[in-house]
Amino acid sequence: MAIDQENSEIHEEKEMSFFDHIDALRGHLFRSALAIIIFGVTAFVNKHILFDVIIFGPTHVDFWTYRMFCKLSLLLAGNDEYCIKEMGFTLKNITMSGQFTQHIFVAFISGIVLAFPYIIWEVWRFIKPALNANEKGYAKGIVFFVSLLFFIGVLFGYFLLSPLSINFLGSYRVSDAVSNEVNIESYISFISTLTLATGLVFELPMLVYFLTKLGIIGSKWMKKNRKYAVIIILLLAGILTPSPDMASQIMMFIPLYGLFEISIFVAKSVEKNKI
Repeated sequence: MAIDQENSEIHEEKEMSFFDHIDALRGHLFRSALAIIIFGVTAFVNKHILFDVIIFGPTHVDFWTYRMFCKLSLLLAGNDEYCIKEMGFTLKNITMSGQFTQHIFVAFISGIVLAFPYIIWEVWRFIKPALNANEKGYAKGIVFFVSLLFFIGVLFGYFLLSPLSINFLGSYRVSDAVSNEVNIESYISFISTLTLATGLVFELPMLVYFLTKLGIIGSKWMKKNRKYAVIIILLLAGILTPSPDMASQIMMFIPLYGLFEISIFVAKSVEKNKI
């Protein structure tokens, strides 16, 4: 009886019309949007943590990244040459509704980041009925690993790329006659774009996993084109690190290249399991 019921459910899933799929998709989108709103409202009402601690954290000289670089400077060079003693810019708001608008924007972005695992889960629930048993096996643990890689990327962008870029660009001057007064909209757009982009880039191993499962690419192909991948990664590192200093670009290149090598290992593992 249980087998018959399962077969019946599978048959019903296959018999879903186009509009049934649209209706199901609408439900998943609605629940995802609701999760974003809930997390976004939660972030909105916690304004002190959202802005003073998180968003404006990299503008403080005692930020974790700056303290670690200072300790590293004392350890390796024996002096405080790389310690951040002051920030070379100040933030300002130049529009009447600027701060309120940015408050809403940051709360919305925070809602997306915090609700990301749930959004991926809803996406998985939508596509799962269309997969066969083998394909479902390939995607086992997808929500966990996609979310993990995303959060690692976001943390990397926030704690390493953002402070280095902010410190360089914010303190750079063509002349002492010009002071740096950064608009709050520019600052928030910069840090949010950089961290989100890094989070998405860190999904590379998962993308390679599924492409290898589908037979589109393989470890041999990736090794053969490694030199082209290095060039692409260098270009990507330059794009994701707006500051033109070599240190920031190297800091971005190393993990990106590491992700590429990890992706080759992932592709090898997939190919072994196929045999």
